[in-house]
Amino acid sequence: MRQFKVVLSILLVIAFLAACAPAATQAPPPAGGSSEVTDTPEASAPEGFDWRRFEGEEITLLLNEHPWLDGLREVGIDKFEEKTGIKVNLQPFAEDLYWDKMEMAVRSETPVADVFFYSMDGAGFSQYKAGKLTPLTPLIEDPTMTSDDYDFEDFPEGFLDSAIYDDGNLYAIPATFEAYIVFYNKQLVDEYLDGQLPQTMDEMIADAQSISEQSGGQVSGAVVRGVRSLGVIDLMVGFVTNTWGPEEAPLPYNMFFNDDWNAPRANDPRICEGLEDYAELMKAGPINIQAMDWYDAMTLFNQGRAAFFVDASLFGPSLEADNVLPDNVGYMTLPVTDRTADAGSITTHWMWGLGIPANSTKQGPAWYFIQWATSPEIEPLIGTKTGGAARLSTWSNETYSSSLNPEYVEAVNTAMETSRPAAIFYDGDAQIALPIIDAVHAIYGGTEASVACENLQQELQNLIP
Repeated sequence: MRQFKVVLSILLVIAFLAACAPAATQAPPPAGGSSEVTDTPEASAPEGFDWRRFEGEEITLLLNEHPWLDGLREVGIDKFEEKTGIKVNLQPFAEDLYWDKMEMAVRSETPVADVFFYSMDGAGFSQYKAGKLTPLTPLIEDPTMTSDDYDFEDFPEGFLDSAIYDDGNLYAIPATFEAYIVFYNKQLVDEYLDGQLPQTMDEMIADAQSISEQSGGQVSGAVVRGVRSLGVIDLMVGFVTNTWGPEEAPLPYNMFFNDDWNAPRANDPRICEGLEDYAELMKAGPINIQAMDWYDAMTLFNQGRAAFFVDASLFGPSLEADNVLPDNVGYMTLPVTDRTADAGSITTHWMWGLGIPANSTKQGPAWYFIQWATSPEIEPLIGTKTGGAARLSTWSNETYSSSLNPEYVEAVNTAMETSRPAAIFYDGDAQIALPIIDAVHAIYGGTEASVACENLQQELQNLIP
């Protein structure tokens, strides 16, 4: 999950870099990333693509302990080493440590890692603005560096948009995504709603609040993340996207700004309606919902104490494995709103990708690893652990789809077709995200939605001098 941690002390930075930095005599590429392939054994580039081109090289992977890494381990890094002759050093960290380690590695003056788990949101954009990333577009477009069967077109355009910035280059390949969907407890839906699922967002809110009332608070009609944390914003933006409707809202501004940082539109009725929907669903949750993050919300649902749980699709495989009531989890896309009734609901996604730090001196071998790990051959195998494969073709791959609940596959595949990035590419996006979260909390606390949105509009207007 997306989490933002404070930067560690200078002593920790020094200790980490001293421990992790590989010996290297080559100077790192210039800031901003280099499109030149470094560390090439041959004096000149080969005529065609060759998986053994970088045989004998060694790269370091900096990864988060995540189901994607579990899948990679199950496939076996040795398969990549055998295929390419490139040795791989793996440096995994628990997620609460990973964010600091990753930031230090990417921003180090000396090489620390060659491939890293890349946050495809405002964090990645900030690294790009600091000139700390390698552009992948030149590598993808080079026939000597990218295999003919890589099938780059297989990635949804909306996924790639999450790592294409104002210079037009792509900086990460999607590795695993999470779209925001609805999980529901079949037994509770049968008990309290006579087995009838809500067809619209208004109906889901009313149903959730009814369940809470009928159960006397013993069962929460719904549970979502309610904590004031940057990790909540992507889910909230998913609700706003669903009330925004089919009109485009391109990055970097997304829906909250009208093609200019000086033109916020938080008081647009479509945005305000989405924020209000989220707050109303919070009201159907437990009394401590403002202290609940994703883990708390998922735990409550997994214990059979919430009828609806709206969050990241990648929780599906975990719920299937751990649910105390086997075969009791149902899946559906966000219910439609007035503006999506004809075309179907629209949600957002958040993704981990694979990127290359600009300070890496092994950009060629690093790209070979990324290419292999996200290939049509390997992605379905890794993806069985995440339920979030980023290639369209993987969802029809028998190895992948047969490992997942068919209802889950249908819901996520449907969400994937219309999903949009939740990101706002503003350097310092917390200044935008936290006021949005505060507006939702204000509505939850009883402030009229229109008033909360006007207050949010004023805060965003004051953001830009």
